[in-house]
Amino acid sequence: MEWLSEHGQAISAITSICTLFVWVFYAQLLYAGYARQRRPRIIINRGKGIGMEALCLISNMSNEAIFVQHLIAVLHTEKHSYSLDVVEYQQEGDEQEEDCYRTHQGPLGSGDYLHVQSFNSILQQIVNYWEIDDAVLEQEGLSLGIRVVALYGSEDMPTGAWRTFKMHLSEPPARQLEPTTIDTHRMNSKRQRKRVLQWAKDIEIHKVY
Repeated sequence: MEWLSEHGQAISAITSICTLFVWVFYAQLLYAGYARQRRPRIIINRGKGIGMEALCLISNMSNEAIFVQHLIAVLHTEKHSYSLDVVEYQQEGDEQEEDCYRTHQGPLGSGDYLHVQSFNSILQQIVNYWEIDDAVLEQEGLSLGIRVVALYGSEDMPTGAWRTFKMHLSEPPARQLEPTTIDTHRMNSKRQRKRVLQWAKDIEIHKVY
């Protein structure tokens, strides 16, 4: 007791410092959980099959709605890459109709999803727009990238996501489309969002309706 009395102030100071460290630790945990909940989460996947006729699905797993600005498809070949904004497209067999265009630009609520088109339809749009020769599609190492440019909440900088699928067009239909990664790459950091903004600027310059 005498020792405690003599060193009471020092013990009190040490206790206060330890308590401060504990509160800082818990504050970091709470902030990390809050930031994780606020972080946009967009998922790109296949649906209704795993071949080229599978639908391209965009899911919003964020806590808030997102506004889809652009859906950019990129065909990667051995020598070149060909990109096209497929947020707006013409449905097959609708050439004679006035309302022949469909759009995927707009809000997507939390937990909602949209199917863009089939991967084969997306590929054909790129081929038709860029007038790509059939011989190019017979090459090995073809892949189709899907990029999403979206706005999240009240944030000014756009957020994004991308995923790439290898195409094996010479294989049986069920094995023609293979994702290169298990999950979608999400572009949430400041540096990554600048890259997403550049995607939007590039596609706006060459936008096709």
